[in-house]
Amino acid sequence: MKNEFKGLIVQGDKKFSIKNAKTDYTGGYNKEKAKDALVNAKIEINHLQEKLYAANSHSVLIIFQAMDAAGKDSAIEHVMSGLNPQGCQVFSFKVPTSEEYEHDFLWRHYKALPERGRIGIHNRSHYENVLVCKVHPEYILSENIPGYSHVKKIDKQFWKQRYDSIRNFEEHLSSNGTVILKFFLNVSKEEQKLRFLERIDDPTKNWKFSSGDIKERALWDDYMKAYEDAINETSTEKNPWHIIPADKKWFARLAISEIIADKLKGLNLKFPVLVEEEAAKLQLSKESLMSE
Repeated sequence: MKNEFKGLIVQGDKKFSIKNAKTDYTGGYNKEKAKDALVNAKIEINHLQEKLYAANSHSVLIIFQAMDAAGKDSAIEHVMSGLNPQGCQVFSFKVPTSEEYEHDFLWRHYKALPERGRIGIHNRSHYENVLVCKVHPEYILSENIPGYSHVKKIDKQFWKQRYDSIRNFEEHLSSNGTVILKFFLNVSKEEQKLRFLERIDDPTKNWKFSSGDIKERALWDDYMKAYEDAINETSTEKNPWHIIPADKKWFARLAISEIIADKLKGLNLKFPVLVEEEAAKLQLSKESLMSE
């Protein structure tokens, strides 16, 4: 699956067409086979996370973006189950607060970045500022940016500057040791409908549904265009986007876990080796314990 799945990475100048991206791809896996592979991937991630924490040289930022009901929460839950909670953190970004609106759009996301040795997961992210805000440009007015007092002034140049800011932000993070993994969970409109109906019919899932979800669904084509633009404008060699077929949740979880494991392996992380003086002290400590 790993080799085949590389074709779903949007990197550098390679252009992404959302219409040509499969949402039901499963890489030849079935649910049971994927379940076993997921267990192995999570064991590997857990081991690699321990090295990441001990080495304290890199941090990892995992970004999840998707339409409603694409499976972000369940994917995060399954990825998290393979991690040590002491070495990771999850942030779910909602509508900005009044304090956050008093700063630039990246401020609240910068505050939520993982420390060295830790894994940070962002459920929605700074990309909301070129996704939901592009579909609803009136939201930009709340940022009170000089020169943009009316929706009509939010033009192509505005969005170009915002994409530039995101690319530069991510380049800065990468240059300073943060590994960025960006996942777009690509669910079909038909599958979203089925999951919405399930939320409505199942009393234990009613809380997941909002009437506003239907209003946003009516803007599906606008959102697909916004996602396509954002992915193409912010995919770089160093910080590509991973397009995850999300109609089958079990496959999406496996794909995400294996990509994370591969990325961590690629860092060639090592447990710290004690200098000679500290190693000698360690031996003395052992001798002291043994003599008790």
